Amino acid sequence: MTSHTTWTPLHAQLHRTLRQRQILPKNQQLLIAVSGGQDSLCLIKLLLDLQSKWQWQLGIAHCDHRWRPDSEANANHVEELAKNWQLPFYKLSANQVLNGEAAARQWRYQALSEIAQSHNYPYIVTGHTQSDRAETLLYNLMRGSGADGLQSLTWVRPLTDNIKLVRPLLEVTRAQTAQFCQDMQLPVWQDSTNQDLKYARNRIRQELIPYLQQHFNPQVEPALAQTAELLRAEVDYLEKAASALLQEAMEERRLGVGETTLCLNRSLLRKAHLALQRRVMRQFLQQTLQMAPSFEQVEKITALITAPNRSQTDPFLQGAFATVDGNWISIQNPKSQI
Repeated sequence: MTSHTTWTPLHAQLHRTLRQRQILPKNQQLLIAVSGGQDSLCLIKLLLDLQSKWQWQLGIAHCDHRWRPDSEANANHVEELAKNWQLPFYKLSANQVLNGEAAARQWRYQALSEIAQSHNYPYIVTGHTQSDRAETLLYNLMRGSGADGLQSLTWVRPLTDNIKLVRPLLEVTRAQTAQFCQDMQLPVWQDSTNQDLKYARNRIRQELIPYLQQHFNPQVEPALAQTAELLRAEVDYLEKAASALLQEAMEERRLGVGETTLCLNRSLLRKAHLALQRRVMRQFLQQTLQMAPSFEQVEKITALITAPNRSQTDPFLQGAFATVDGNWISIQNPKSQI
């Protein structure tokens, strides 16, 4: 492996992105998630080369899902790279079989958070690209996601109160990371599961995106990523506006002797746009029932804003339902009253 420190257009692009977006401050400890694939190798090499300008302390984390027979060899390969670059190396292996991509992703972020917490890394950095962002948008669109799912893969996401997940390569395509690894002669580990078409994301990557590029728009990846970026700001704005309206409309009201419940003021909510009403109701259900409500559940409780007195929804979780009492919407939870 060569020790190139050539300053490429990609180095310049990332340096500019970091200056403009202020997502990875100087003098910080950064934990880089490295799978050994082209995106993560491109990321770690770029950050190593920029390190002298930003005075970061870097560490490498590898999560072994133990899905593949070669996963241990893959982990050893990444550990060897960390040694060559004289960087601290941390590895976590799954102790049970993870069913499906969603479970694997959840475990991975949990594992990375544990490593970051134990070793005082306030930033976890991943190699997600513009291509990943486009694929995630398509994946969520087909699952019937709203704007929140379509904004997909944001630049920064808080994982805990003191750890942020940062994705600095969201304006870089997978073709660029491949070219960079080739130019820098980086030893990319070929992950056989990336070819497996039983995974929906692989079918999007290998079949759907090339089809869209060929038949609809050669620049479909940047176009979709741009849509995600626009939606990100709009979702952020709507969430904040909904949160402010929820605080204004929510009131604690007495049910009986020594018993209170959180209620929503219908006349206040009636003045709001439907987009805000839906978000307020989703936040209200998340807060009162600790649930991630479906579109149908949000629609049912939103309908109560204009419904006749004594209207109610069918049950949400464990028998809880929402009901109208005059100007107020409240959640009745029979289980909690036993």
